[in-house]
Amino acid sequence: MDTNVHFNDARDHVNEEPRNDLFDLIVGVGGMTLFMTVIFAAMVIIKFIISG
Repeated sequence: MDTNVHFNDARDHVNEEPRNDLFDLIVGVGGMTLFMTVIFAAMVIIKFIISG
């Protein structure tokens, strides 16, 4: 009694996108830092305008 068994090797990474994860991480952290710096600068400027 033969059974046809089909399995995928987990090492194939069929659904994985060919990207550089470290580069994505660096860009994400850098972009978030830049965004937060802009927000911080805007809040400081607004504070000085409001306080007189």
